Amino acid sequence: MADPTTGDLIKAKTIASDEVNAAVDVFMRDPTVSVFRFASGHTVDPAAAVKDHEPSRKAVAEPGASDTFRRGMVRTAILLARPVAS
Repeated sequence: MADPTTGDLIKAKTIASDEVNAAVDVFMRDPTVSVFRFASGHTVDPAAAVKDHEPSRKAVAEPGASDTFRRGMVRTAILLARPVAS
């Protein structure tokens, strides 16, 4: 599979869903974090994933958005990102 998304790697059981939750946690603590390493060795840039996904970027910037909504949108951005294999 050429350039799989994080979601594709979950389906392939290369990355665990809990790891994506951990990446979301890291982003929520520090929205500038640029590297998150999965146990498989793949890396993703959570900050870039959110920046590149307009609905997620808007949700994170929305002062009235709930934490649950923001987390869900960050998760969506990370699932759509294309991790780099190392």
